[in-house]
Amino acid sequence: MTQAFSRVRFIMVNPSHPGNVGSAARAIKTMGFSELVLVEPKFPDVTSQPEAVALASGALDVLEGARVHGSLEEALGPVTLAFALTARVRDLGPPPCDIRQAAELARGHLADTAEGVAAIVLGTERAGLTNAQIALCHRICHIPANPEYSSLNVAQALQLAAWELRYALLVAEGAPLLPASTAQESPRGAEPASSAAVQAFLAHWEEALVGVQFLDPAHPKKLMPRMRHLFSRLALTRDEVDMMRGVCTAMLKKK
Repeated sequence: MTQAFSRVRFIMVNPSHPGNVGSAARAIKTMGFSELVLVEPKFPDVTSQPEAVALASGALDVLEGARVHGSLEEALGPVTLAFALTARVRDLGPPPCDIRQAAELARGHLADTAEGVAAIVLGTERAGLTNAQIALCHRICHIPANPEYSSLNVAQALQLAAWELRYALLVAEGAPLLPASTAQESPRGAEPASSAAVQAFLAHWEEALVGVQFLDPAHPKKLMPRMRHLFSRLALTRDEVDMMRGVCTAMLKKK
């Protein structure tokens, strides 16, 4: 990953459930980030608790490397752009944006400032962030969830934020979004069939349809033009043309 990924931190304020801390570590690592910050967790040893370790599921490096601070002010010390993730509308506070806009703002900030650090700040599982905590951030950030039930688990919210940030950073870099295996060169048979191969198949197909008496050459109507249109929409591959030629041969043998 590029240096931009290392300049993003996820800050959990007063986390009370070890499982959420472990799940957050996993979410961070799966999206290519590495920095988890905890502010006054309920349990001082939260990163070593069995539930946190179990739900980290392979992201123990992120979990064990989590920084613990005594206040949000301290955790935000090196941060130059902070987003307060909240589901509630606030009358006062920083300007709001949705999570996708936040990701794009963070991407632009990291690109424009070589020493910039962006942060996603999440509150407690039960009450979220306080107004005073939100006031320490630069923007309020919302996830446009179902308005009739917008309550997201804090680790789920973090996962969504991490995904949006990853997507914004990768697109800006022109990096591939598909797994490496899908980007490999296609097998020869999966390549598009040539026009000559398709035309030869269609001639064979017409012969087979006549052979099984599905097509009356004396009264063809518009059957073959429709068939040609159908197969042209399918964008046949070499293997598919070969397969259909085999079908034609079998039809003619049975006539």
